[in-house]
Amino acid sequence: MSDAAPAGPPVPPVLEVRGRVLLDEDQETDRLWVVDGRVTLAPPRGRRSADVGVLEGWAVPGLVDVHCHIGLGPDGPVDEATAEQQARTDRDAGTLLVRDAGSPSDTRWVDARPDLPRVIRAGRHLARPRRYLRHYGRELDDVAQLPSAVAEEAARGDGWVKVVADWIDRDLGPDADLTPLWPDDVLADAVAAAHDAGARVTAHTFSTEALPGLLAAGVDCLEHGTGLTPDLVDEVAARGVPVVPTLVQVANFEGFAQQAGDRFPRFAERMRRMHARRYEHVRDLHDAGVLLLLGSDAGGTIAHGRLADEAHEMVLAGVPAADVVASASWRARRFLGAACLGEGAPADLVVYPADPRSDIGVLRAPRAVVLRGRVVAPAGAATA
Repeated sequence: MSDAAPAGPPVPPVLEVRGRVLLDEDQETDRLWVVDGRVTLAPPRGRRSADVGVLEGWAVPGLVDVHCHIGLGPDGPVDEATAEQQARTDRDAGTLLVRDAGSPSDTRWVDARPDLPRVIRAGRHLARPRRYLRHYGRELDDVAQLPSAVAEEAARGDGWVKVVADWIDRDLGPDADLTPLWPDDVLADAVAAAHDAGARVTAHTFSTEALPGLLAAGVDCLEHGTGLTPDLVDEVAARGVPVVPTLVQVANFEGFAQQAGDRFPRFAERMRRMHARRYEHVRDLHDAGVLLLLGSDAGGTIAHGRLADEAHEMVLAGVPAADVVASASWRARRFLGAACLGEGAPADLVVYPADPRSDIGVLRAPRAVVLRGRVVAPAGAATA
């Protein structure tokens, strides 16, 4: 596979984005310009009108999928061609920054592709044998290996490590249910090892039982978080720990319960309970002031390009559309240490035909996607 981006239509030397541009939480403007891949809020001088491409509509910083798995398929790692198509699908839907929350594939080659989204990696999922999906994670035979494994994945990632904190324990037979994978003291040492390496830890967790140990250890983010009780919600809010609800994934919990059937009745009942209260759960998190971030959980069994569906689910849960748009763009960017739109910032933005803060469905149909200053989707979106 070539590292060079495929040739595309001619790109105007300058882009003008006009209409309403949402720069950040409380900053808007009626236009900005893109010159040499960077944002400027002042009109460039000495440019002929023929050199300026125009995009009109409502523009926001490129969307962020903070729980995505480029390079992961239903059976584990995929080849580069498949991973490229995953990244393109996300990009064309407006996702221009991905926190790859665990992948068995080496996707460093993506960094050399200016036509693909920017990726922040968390290394491989850290799990235990028979306690996670096969071929997805790095399985540790001894729980005591977790701190050293965290340090190793921190060196391979981009400032993040992904730990699988709970999963069904089938060895319990009919009593099988979600149980923690790691003792609390080992977990605390592992989070400390990540922090010592300058990395943050995010944790997969469905259950309630794994959460106290994660919070006591100082975990930096929670994925799914379906087991959070009212007391734990308050603690998460007080600690400032973000939660990525992945409602598109939680919608599958009823199917997981059906698969478990009579073989694992306790697990099935729990999954049904969490599925039934998924919207109430997210609304409670929002009302408590928890930072909610959007993650599609794409990869594995969920198709890429579904961040707009996740946004729609968040609104159905009762989160105002304006908050959802903020969480999908500038709030997530600040959390990950990425730029929003401002003077000199990379020109990563999405233009919509209407204000997505008034109608979240607008996110499903971008008018134009601009990555590193180039209109990457749809072809011919910029007019002179």
